[in-house]
Amino acid sequence: MRWTQRPFDFSVASRLSAEANISPLVAVLLAARGIKYSDEAWMFLNPSLDALHSPYEMLGMDAAVERLMAAIAKKEQVLIYGDYDVDGTTATVILKTAIEICGGRAEFHVPHRLLEGYGMRDEVIEKAAADGIRLIISVDTGIRAFAAAETASRLGLDLIVTDHHLPGADGVPKALAVLNPNQTGCDYPCKHLCGAGVAFKVAQALLEKSDRARLIPSFLKMAAIATIADAVPLTGENRVFVSLGLEGLRKPVNAGLKELLALCRIDGRTLSTQDVAFRIAPRLNAAGRMDVARDVVELFTTRDAKHAKDVAQHLNKLNGDRQEEEARIMAAIEKQLADDASFKDRYSFVLDGAEWHRGVIGICASRVVDRVHRPALVIARHEGEAHGSGRSIPSFHLLNALESCADLFSRYGGHAHAVGFALPEDRLPQLREKLEAYARQHLKPADFVPEMVYDTELPLSDVSEKLYLMLQKLEPFGMSNPQPVFVSRGARLAGPARTLKEKHVKMRLAPQSNGGFQRSFEALAWRKNEKLQAEPPLNMGDLLDVAFTIDHNDHPDFGGLQLILCDWAKPAASASSAR
Repeated sequence: MRWTQRPFDFSVASRLSAEANISPLVAVLLAARGIKYSDEAWMFLNPSLDALHSPYEMLGMDAAVERLMAAIAKKEQVLIYGDYDVDGTTATVILKTAIEICGGRAEFHVPHRLLEGYGMRDEVIEKAAADGIRLIISVDTGIRAFAAAETASRLGLDLIVTDHHLPGADGVPKALAVLNPNQTGCDYPCKHLCGAGVAFKVAQALLEKSDRARLIPSFLKMAAIATIADAVPLTGENRVFVSLGLEGLRKPVNAGLKELLALCRIDGRTLSTQDVAFRIAPRLNAAGRMDVARDVVELFTTRDAKHAKDVAQHLNKLNGDRQEEEARIMAAIEKQLADDASFKDRYSFVLDGAEWHRGVIGICASRVVDRVHRPALVIARHEGEAHGSGRSIPSFHLLNALESCADLFSRYGGHAHAVGFALPEDRLPQLREKLEAYARQHLKPADFVPEMVYDTELPLSDVSEKLYLMLQKLEPFGMSNPQPVFVSRGARLAGPARTLKEKHVKMRLAPQSNGGFQRSFEALAWRKNEKLQAEPPLNMGDLLDVAFTIDHNDHPDFGGLQLILCDWAKPAASASSAR
């Protein structure tokens, strides 16, 4: 693993420390995150509703709000066309709730992942028209739905597209309004909203228009969950959504939220992004992966506490089923990798299997990238059709790679580092060949070395409760605002390195002894047992260079500060990797 320090401008950090009256260390961390001026630092450290942009800065918002308000006034039934992941279902909840609060009527359709797949389908629009629907609004989908837009137009339906995915080379569909901060001509300041974030802006406009702006904060909880789950940058408005939304989740009113948080055993306290990403989001995503995503909308819109509890428990069971299926597929993938003689020479991986569960292949693709440090597609084959998900490494734009062989696919879409697609099974050899050729043109061997980026060096003797509390002011952590990683040189191994649950590593570290008492810290390294077993044994008293984040164990008996290790190395090895 290559250790690289996150770059920052020392003069900017010095100015920030003086002008914003913050510690030099916090100033360094802010400068490394792109903060240059004291007013930016203040807004970053104090997220508030005042930092939200006007919804009308988004191209298409005027027309969308005008049509929605007309539908509300006439009591027209509006169809919300959502998606089956956390972003799509929470976006559906946000918009449905806002329309109904304003006095309107809203039904929704969330596609079945296996039976319908991603995107808007003609038959759903045709049924809506037959049922008397005259207005459809998409959330987290639709930016490439040209055929669906033509169908809506032919049937006399008004279509509003709200999405955040990247538009294709052909532009955007013809609709009454298209809301997407990434479309050409849109000057909206925050380009990294998730689908629920765009839906929130529509809800914000509707609530302001109907003199219900006081209710806007109550929508931040859903926006926060989606923003974290969709792994978009936690900057600008996204930071406001997540910061205020997490605080709101401490005291939820919604029956479904109460039951879900209780089930996750995180109720009654301020949540972290980790709580959402690893406890809440997997349970919500399990609905769309393993069953029907309507359950998520049902969970958050029912007022019946018993029904909410039943739905939450069902989602928990589905998440367990998802974990079992993921383990089964990963075992098959590991065998494919072990049997691949060209494993070390490949620049990309296309892995496929018959009857793999399509709801889990995206997670498995992420696992493969973590394992091989190369772009990977994981594909489920069924009756001549192949449905896949892809994930990538930072230096490789996977959507561009798919667009280079677009003729192979029946449909595809996504982002730079996450894609979904479908194609006939007999085209898989061509896909494998073309992706490998594209990867060889755009990657070099150095791109395959995993990189651990740290912020600054910090002696273990400087780790304290005061520092931990200071770092909490930088939360919430996530993409574009990672939890600060520190490097300490020559830490002393004060307790044996032990394996936990066959996957993790636990050790105790202390500063080098200079006489007198030296505080030691428990250090945990998640999923690092393979590294521990592959390297020479560690002995008590060994000196190590360690990269870590600072955490706090809240256990009443043996809690306190602890280190979460990102990596460790003997001093000479880490020094050479940093060059």
